[in-house]
Amino acid sequence: MPYKVTSWLKVATGFQFLTAAFHSISLVFAPQGENETEKQLLDLMHHYKMDMGAGIHRSMWQLYTAMSSCFVLLFLLGALINLYVIRNKTSADWAKAIVGIEIIIYGICFLAMIFLTFIPPAALTGLVFFFLAVSYFRVK
Repeated sequence: MPYKVTSWLKVATGFQFLTAAFHSISLVFAPQGENETEKQLLDLMHHYKMDMGAGIHRSMWQLYTAMSSCFVLLFLLGALINLYVIRNKTSADWAKAIVGIEIIIYGICFLAMIFLTFIPPAALTGLVFFFLAVSYFRVK
C-alpha cells in the first residue's frame, strides 16, 4: 500500500478512535438538570417506561444508552479494521474496497449527525468521512 494512503488512513483511524472516546463519555456521566423543567424531563427519561409490545418496557434513557453504545462500537469497529489494514499492508484493491464501504457507512452516519444531533459528533463524524474519502481517492 502506498505511503500516502497509509498516512491518510492513519489520520481517519485516529479520528475514529477519538470520536469513540469522546462519545463514550456520555455512557459514563449522566446529564444533570439545570432547572426544574430539565430535572423533570430527565426524571421522565430515566424512570418512565413505555410499553413497546411483547412484554418489553424500556425508558428513553435505556434507548439512548443503547444508541450511544452502538455509535461508539461503530467507530471502534471501523478504527480496528483500518488498523488491521494498515498494519498488515493489505493490497490496494482490498484497502480501496474496505475504505469504500466505510465511506458509505460513515457518510450516512454523517448525514444523520448533521440533521439529528449537535456540533461535536457531527464535526467528528464529518472529519472521519472526509479523511476516509481522501484516503479512498489516493489509493492507486
